[in-house]
Amino acid sequence: MIDHWPWLGDEVRGSQALIDIVAHVQAFEQELLLFVAFWLVLGALDEFMIDALWIGLRLTGRSPDSRITQAEATAPLSGRAAVLIAAWQEAEVIGHTVRHALANWRQDEFTLYLGCYCNDPDTIAAVAAAAGGDLRVRTVIGDCPGPTTKADCLNRIYAALCADELRYGWRYRSVVLHDAEDMVHPAELAVIDRALRRADFAQLPVRPELQPASPWIAAHYADEFAESHGKAMVVRDALGAAMPAAGVACGFSRDMIARIALRRGRDGGPFAAECLTEDYELGLLVQREGGTSRFLRVRDETGGLVATRAYFPSKLADAVRQKSRWIHGISFQGWDRLGWGSGVIDQWMALRDRRGPLTALILACGYGLLLIEAALKLAEREGLVQGTELSPLLQALLAICLASFVWRSGLRCFFTASEYGLVEGLGAIPRIVVANAIAILAGRRALFSYVMTLRGNPVRWEKTEHVGHPTLLELAPTRSRLAAS
Repeated sequence: MIDHWPWLGDEVRGSQALIDIVAHVQAFEQELLLFVAFWLVLGALDEFMIDALWIGLRLTGRSPDSRITQAEATAPLSGRAAVLIAAWQEAEVIGHTVRHALANWRQDEFTLYLGCYCNDPDTIAAVAAAAGGDLRVRTVIGDCPGPTTKADCLNRIYAALCADELRYGWRYRSVVLHDAEDMVHPAELAVIDRALRRADFAQLPVRPELQPASPWIAAHYADEFAESHGKAMVVRDALGAAMPAAGVACGFSRDMIARIALRRGRDGGPFAAECLTEDYELGLLVQREGGTSRFLRVRDETGGLVATRAYFPSKLADAVRQKSRWIHGISFQGWDRLGWGSGVIDQWMALRDRRGPLTALILACGYGLLLIEAALKLAEREGLVQGTELSPLLQALLAICLASFVWRSGLRCFFTASEYGLVEGLGAIPRIVVANAIAILAGRRALFSYVMTLRGNPVRWEKTEHVGHPTLLELAPTRSRLAAS
């Protein structure tokens, strides 16, 4: 059977050695299959619990979506809001972000704080040109050359905010976080202002924008955020669990920010400069300081979701770098810095947040199994090994895995279609493979990065590079329907 395989060599072809090697591979495949199936089933049960809770909320009429009228969306805020944006080498996008915010937010009771660096004149010039002398824009230029870390930049902005409060004799009511490329919703400040009457922290959804030039890499963010912010975060809010901040479209009460800053030390700020996911950590600290958190899904009068739109990485290398930073900060640093919480719900959510490295390992093993299975089928066809029958336990685990994959694919399609249409919803199913590949590469990179920090290497701000997208720039002179009406 194997005499026509010249690449094996005369000493191997027809020998018992090759048959023994294939038999060992077959045994290894069975063990690896059991390992992967066990963890996939465990993950499926975890996800199904979230699914069941979400379905229960829907069946009991506790819809996550509320409404805001045009009058409410444009009414004066109950107190001043400080919007913090850290900007390093963002000359291509920061101008649009500033113009878009000033055009869409109709209130006067807010200040855009733009944190820039003394060695980044292009970004400083872009901010100045976009502001056009508007007093609602405040540029904070740090003396330390960039880049430092995003948290360090935000802490510099916070110091300037505190100095302004002392100088003018009044105090901000809320602190809102955004990124340099965000496209804000006209009703955002009103929604956050209203939520902070009863809560200390409010997170709004993030809506990744589709990019025709990147239908696989960029679009997989749309799939993930549509499901996460349409289901998982809704359940988290309903359970009263600690709420992580996305660093975008999230608002904190001024008092809570001050308490977190005091927790970190008198000379510092509320943001952890040594943490790669300072926003995530900041949100979780709200509950530890005795505060309450909310995740809000609100729709305006046109039916549009009050969410921040943004362009996510469109290239594989950029997506892997961004997600590896998330895994490093949330999974590895989160374990070191935050522990596991005190309640069962928070411990469950911490496990879900930090499963990135394990997920990457299981997915890598799963795709490796496909290659091993293909090789064994070839060996079986050539008569090198007999096919083995799976044990009843393994058959049951694999059946659950298959059913779970079909269920997960259907839900991913549903949530993506709900926000982006049926075509994108159907496209979300094959994009699961893309998301898995990125997760594997990001998990590997995050592990190596974490090991390097254990060896004494400092944490670096590996920011996502933002470029001027044609679609984004076309929106620059326009307002949304709600803002223009």
